[in-house]
Amino acid sequence: MEHHKTYNAMELKTPRATLIIEGPVASKKLAEYEFHHDLTAFRPPAQQRKALLEIADLEEGRILIARDHDTIVGYVTYLYPDPLERWSEGNMENLIELGAIEIIPKFRGFSAGKSLLRVSMMDDAMNDYIIITTEYYWHWDLKGSGLNVWEYRKVMEKMMNAGGLEWFATDEPEISSHPANCLMARIGSRVDRESIQQFDRLRFKNRFMY
Repeated sequence: MEHHKTYNAMELKTPRATLIIEGPVASKKLAEYEFHHDLTAFRPPAQQRKALLEIADLEEGRILIARDHDTIVGYVTYLYPDPLERWSEGNMENLIELGAIEIIPKFRGFSAGKSLLRVSMMDDAMNDYIIITTEYYWHWDLKGSGLNVWEYRKVMEKMMNAGGLEWFATDEPEISSHPANCLMARIGSRVDRESIQQFDRLRFKNRFMY
């Protein structure tokens, strides 16, 4: 499968600054920007920056960023699912995962996350994919946001809905381990029936065991 990537961008006016939301951004371009020190959700900023550069170099990898002038203040990543996860077992070329989305605290609450997802989906090539994301409450910044698990889950769902991702049921054990965890997905308009059936088999593995 060829991985076409069409660059898109928009401006997002917030009370704190006008952000540029853009991507997919190539690693060469990414390397020119500063990486804000508050981007710490997944790993220390320097390591996260390195991880983003590596993802941008992957054939299927996509990084979209929110930047304040030359400083990256938010990003979203898309890449093939981790080989250790159930979602990679189908070896599906047209299933990619929204792996991480992060906005620094200063710019939260101004739709930067939603805008990153909207700009992601402006690329027509996304209609060739099943895009999934797995939400685990232990990744959420409950302390920083002051929200409880269910309020945060609602915020996450709304944000993902902006990119056309919807809730999907699954029996995957980690997701099933807590009712706030969830699988969300967007099935592109050009995804074939066979791929959708394959995705359904990945979602429910245990029902075939009885």
